[in-house]
Amino acid sequence: MPRPGCGRPPPTLARSSPTSQARWTRFEPGSDVASLASDPRREVAAHPHVRALVRAGARAGRASGGLVDITLGHELVQAGYAGHWTGERAPLDLALAEAPGRAPARAHAAGRWRDLGADERTGTIRRPPGVALDSGGLGKGLAADLVAAGLAGLRFVVDLGGDLALGGGPQEVLVAHPLTGGVAHRLHVAGGGVATSGIHARLWIGADGRPAHHLLDPATGRPAWTGLLTATALAPTALAAEVTAKTALLSGPGRARTVLARHGGVLVHEDGRVEVVPGLARLAARAVVTRQHA
Repeated sequence: MPRPGCGRPPPTLARSSPTSQARWTRFEPGSDVASLASDPRREVAAHPHVRALVRAGARAGRASGGLVDITLGHELVQAGYAGHWTGERAPLDLALAEAPGRAPARAHAAGRWRDLGADERTGTIRRPPGVALDSGGLGKGLAADLVAAGLAGLRFVVDLGGDLALGGGPQEVLVAHPLTGGVAHRLHVAGGGVATSGIHARLWIGADGRPAHHLLDPATGRPAWTGLLTATALAPTALAAEVTAKTALLSGPGRARTVLARHGGVLVHEDGRVEVVPGLARLAARAVVTRQHA
């Protein structure tokens, strides 16, 4: 969890209102996003928060080369993630032992995210009919940024399920180790966003007896096993950090370093090894990564 820097007043802790979450969830039949899946029209009127989510999905697809794909709602249901998470996890060591061969994820050939759009003039969104959107981590990052926008001038931390928006001065963020539960690394962040994407938090055994998690390979619609357990990213906003972290994890160990190189971050490999990726020097004033001392 975030920890304030020494000698400074504690930050204001904030959480989003339930408004955007209620509109974005795919688990409630009456939500805006859930209703879209059964609407045959390509273009429909939408609440500003839903338009913001669709725009975020389109940007995420472009920024990640299609790896972060908001159009995988039906595939998540098929993988076994159809309702609110209960918190009951399959053992990580068992899942890793039974998982298929490791490989980087790939973009879906159809690239359905390219058909996403929002028109502020008409108050509408555009998406492929019949596609189920999944707000997932994008919703957390976007909601954190929406709350942070109203906290200018304060020292704050907005925490949405681990997606953080921070402001008002340097703060320390602890990165948890998915195998031990201890501190894998300490980040000293001047402001912006921090997010972690990982396979361990939502992990289950599917109906086919195979281990599954919620981070899908868009090309196959199945859980991605890339050799990484978690990827933590720093970025100017919580949404950008979420997209970067998920892109890094889905890219696998080799390319993940390049994905994180701009602002820095932390990778935890399946063998438990912690790899710190420092950001470029010219961004140090925005988000500083410091090594943890023994």
